[in-house]
Amino acid sequence: MKKVLIVDDAAFMRLTLKTILEKNGFEVIGEAENGAVGIEKYKELKPDLVTMDITMPEMDGIEALKEIKNIDPKSKVIMISAVGQEANVRKSIVLGAKSFIVKPFKNEHVIKTLTKILAV
Repeated sequence: MKKVLIVDDAAFMRLTLKTILEKNGFEVIGEAENGAVGIEKYKELKPDLVTMDITMPEMDGIEALKEIKNIDPKSKVIMISAVGQEANVRKSIVLGAKSFIVKPFKNEHVIKTLTKILAV
């Protein structure tokens, strides 16, 4: 079972993602409400994949992505953020994000994207 860390400042979004993932055979091993907590949980839990929001208090997803890539260059991070963030999409991919999912998303799209990234 693939282990996933969910990083998003919105509790309802973490719950939504957790529900979708667990129904489809993923194990959610941790959640974080901002990038700083996400980095600590990444180091502690060593997930197979991270879903990362971009706009969060304290430390945003772009900064957290950079830090996680410094810690583990092989890390698999998928950015999940709202529409209208094209510049952030490009920046995330350049910094090493494996993919980008736009909110609001379709459940099937999330599962398909995560499955594809984990297969690589």
